[in-house]
Amino acid sequence: MAKRSRTNAVEKRLNDGRGLGIGIDYKPWLKIQDVSSQGRSTRLKGIKVPRQFEFLSDLERNYFYLLEYSDYVVDIREQYPLLPIEETLLIAEELGITHPRDPKTKEPIVMTTDFVSTKQVNGKQINYARTVKPKSDLADKRVLEKFEIERAYWELREIDWGIVTEEEIDKTMALNIGFVHSYKELSHFEGFEYITEDQLEDLSVVYVSRMLQVTNSIREISQQFERDFDLISGSGISIFKYLIINKVIDVNLLEKLDVNQIISIQTIRKDFSEKVRAI
Repeated sequence: MAKRSRTNAVEKRLNDGRGLGIGIDYKPWLKIQDVSSQGRSTRLKGIKVPRQFEFLSDLERNYFYLLEYSDYVVDIREQYPLLPIEETLLIAEELGITHPRDPKTKEPIVMTTDFVSTKQVNGKQINYARTVKPKSDLADKRVLEKFEIERAYWELREIDWGIVTEEEIDKTMALNIGFVHSYKELSHFEGFEYITEDQLEDLSVVYVSRMLQVTNSIREISQQFERDFDLISGSGISIFKYLIINKVIDVNLLEKLDVNQIISIQTIRKDFSEKVRAI
């Protein structure tokens, strides 16, 4: 196959560093403004990797939440390009499949995998490539053809590739993580600007001890907590969310978190457990 010249759009993204880097330095190949998404696009600030992430659907966002909460995932790269484009063009030709093209210019486009995540497994870092698609899309022959190109690309790199549908993403758990996700740090929330780390830890220990009584809803615990410590309204629930996203407490995330209900603690992080017992 003759070598093809890259389009100006591809060169521009390469020059911009798209698809390059790891961790905080990674830049996704596609951003929300680059595509006309049929779903709901979302931008989120990451916790594990503190940069802006770009998601083209709710399903992608939900999968991201599960990766964020995993103890094994150490890096997440979304909208990952299958480069060089000459390689996917060759794969498509060998498979007898039409390579994806820009509907306007008819030029071949750079294919992407929705997520490439790095996990720490037995002391080693291993990359996993995952395409996130609604199950209904798997009935589309053209979608499956594109997946074949993607599968072959990652197989050549000996990287585990797979398809994730809504059946593999627990929506309740994802939405629960989304509910607490932005509370990793509380200093930017009203009422916590001048609270030191030591003060926050002391407040957290007391809050956990009250949760352990399991006699009131989270909202009731929070309101009494705010009165006792002269905190502004909403501070108690903010601490509740902070405790979950920081994994100080473990609650059942497979059931919807409802602050109007009693929520039982399943486990407490060891360092906090010892402080709670000391009260």
